[in-house]
Amino acid sequence: MTPSAHIDTFARNNLPPRSEWPELVFDRPELRYPPRLNCAAELLDRMVASGHGDRPALWAPVSGRPLHCTYRQLLARANRIARALREDLGLVPGNRVLLRGPNNPMMAACWLGIVKAGGIAVATMPLLRAKELTQIAVKARCSLALCDARLLDELEQARPDCPDLKRIVAFNSDGSASLEARLAGKPDTFDNVDTAADDVALIAFTSGTTGQPKGTMHFHRDVLAMCDAFPRSVLKPGPDDIFCGTPPLAFTFGLGGMLCFPLRAGASTVLVERLMPDTLLQTIRDFKATICFTAPTFWRQMAPLAAQGGIGRLKKCVSAGEALPDATRQLWKQASGIEIIDGIGATEMIHIFISSPPGKVRRGAVGQVVPGYRARIVDENGKPLPPGSVGRLAVKGPTGCRYLADPRQSQYVQDGWNLTGDAFSMDADGYFTYQARTDDMIVSAGYNIAGPEVESALLAHPAVAECGVIGVPDEERGQIVKAVVVLRDGHKPGEALVRELQDFVKQAIAPYKYPRAVEFVEALPRTETGKLQRFRLRQT
Repeated sequence: MTPSAHIDTFARNNLPPRSEWPELVFDRPELRYPPRLNCAAELLDRMVASGHGDRPALWAPVSGRPLHCTYRQLLARANRIARALREDLGLVPGNRVLLRGPNNPMMAACWLGIVKAGGIAVATMPLLRAKELTQIAVKARCSLALCDARLLDELEQARPDCPDLKRIVAFNSDGSASLEARLAGKPDTFDNVDTAADDVALIAFTSGTTGQPKGTMHFHRDVLAMCDAFPRSVLKPGPDDIFCGTPPLAFTFGLGGMLCFPLRAGASTVLVERLMPDTLLQTIRDFKATICFTAPTFWRQMAPLAAQGGIGRLKKCVSAGEALPDATRQLWKQASGIEIIDGIGATEMIHIFISSPPGKVRRGAVGQVVPGYRARIVDENGKPLPPGSVGRLAVKGPTGCRYLADPRQSQYVQDGWNLTGDAFSMDADGYFTYQARTDDMIVSAGYNIAGPEVESALLAHPAVAECGVIGVPDEERGQIVKAVVVLRDGHKPGEALVRELQDFVKQAIAPYKYPRAVEFVEALPRTETGKLQRFRLRQT
């Protein structure tokens, strides 16, 4: 590894042993980086130096009007934040800074300022509670927190149980002790810390679909690699694009799509704190957004609204975070005329590694390997399986899993490959089709049944708004398929509808896959990033 710029060496000291790292592949010129770089400087300072200074970087609704911040203004704000961190708050390179806030310009500027100052950003979801914040702050040993003033309560409740957390500073506040007050009078220049390309820039915690989030450590070069892989080869944004969407900046899907991808392209991004399907669609229209990132649930719920009111200047749609049912893809395409760019990524890998551009989409498949990555389907012993076989997805590329002091590292990385925990199949043309999480495969009377396939069939029924499919114990069959269903308005639960849904599934897919149990609920348990928490369905 390159000599570190970190004075506080906690992160490097707590990387997994090198023998447990995945093999890293840098076989494309755009993914080879110099030994020393600061990713925030590459995303911001370099863009200003190359002539983008007066172009919009960030957009946000202010008093009902779209207002923007230029690249030069964002650089000045990030530089002042970096100065405040170093000069007033005692940050030394390598310190972890817990960052808490919804998607807004100050949250973005804080992330950039932390990284410019050589700190390690530990961003957290806005809806996390004190218990969850305590787990993160303690595991990452955060000594400082920058927190949106409106979200202070839960963090203050966590503080007594976080022995390393010495200071909490509020932003988006006019208080005398706020971050804004500390920025007043600061010069708008800053000498970026000369970090190594393999110094840790962020620790991202997994979203907790299994109930046990893990800290994933990503280097400065990893941030650039996520910008130079999927966006360059699949999304292909340009300087005139305007990004928008729902994923939080604390989620690596959002960090890429809502901040780093647009900055790397010289484009701009719309940051809105809380969006629902109707307000996301209105945001697309109001800000003339051309690229949107969100989860499958939103695409499904926006489809009828788009058919009624239009989609403005929207050109490209990205779905990730969980499996995209083909029924949802077709529903959106019929309403908007746009083919969704589906993708699978992982917090451990930082972003998307399998996807296809709209012109190369194959129905039912997620896509092909993003250039720069390699993927294959393997059996339980790690041996490659032939095309058409269902097995474990194994991936390697310029990014990879490095858990923060976690024994689960050896489960995720085996023989140099990242095992994502997903069951996939791959056809002879290299298209990958999602089956299920490997621990969500349902084995019923000897048949392997993928829950998402049953979900996709159910979602094609006009009565079904959302659904989750799990396996539940059964004495005769080992497991049976159970569907947990949220109905659309105007439909009432009952035995007749259960039989109708069961028969509908039998007509759509192999009859043995139909849900033998159906439960109707008002809402499904989801993470803040929109992922279905199947483990919670199994607990009910």
